[in-house]
Amino acid sequence: MAASKQRRGILCVMSGPSGSGKTTLCRAFSDEDSSCSYAISCTTRPMREGEVNGKDYHFLTEEQFLVQVEQGDFLEHARVHGNLYGTLKSSVFEQVENSRDVLMDIDVQGAALIRESSDPGIQASLVDIFVMPPTVGELEARLGGRGTESEEVFALRMKNAQEEMDQAEKYAYTILSGTREEDLNRFRSIIDTERKKESRLGCV
Repeated sequence: MAASKQRRGILCVMSGPSGSGKTTLCRAFSDEDSSCSYAISCTTRPMREGEVNGKDYHFLTEEQFLVQVEQGDFLEHARVHGNLYGTLKSSVFEQVENSRDVLMDIDVQGAALIRESSDPGIQASLVDIFVMPPTVGELEARLGGRGTESEEVFALRMKNAQEEMDQAEKYAYTILSGTREEDLNRFRSIIDTERKKESRLGCV
């Protein structure tokens, strides 16, 4: 009897500056596609109004976060805007190996760590996408509209945004952000293409 083929899941790393829409895009796609999961990151930043622990982020103290770093629990982690962010291995590996696609919304530092990983499983699964805001002016408007941060934090985010956008060429794909539906259509097209690649199929 001939062996059947099972698709290895995609590890989709999504980056972009704050306000680019990457988180909204990840959540919208994972909500509509039952074979895809959104990996919820851990962070030490304060919870914003309306956020839910375990849904938006796993909110940890810095001490809790560093303990998990020492235990080797993170696939990647980095300090961004003065706070720690990271993705747990447990939220990624088992799903990818069982043909589920995992979306990760992470900064350029975390994406670089994953891209440089020597783990063959990560390299076989990885697809990295950068979400680029249409203009710097539009990005300023999106961030300014949040109204949740001080002028100093806003200035830091804009500075970091420019540094992040300079890293876009390192990604396999770039989505130039437009409307929510335009972004979602572009993202669907990328994932559909990647799912069809012969290199993702293995005998089981």
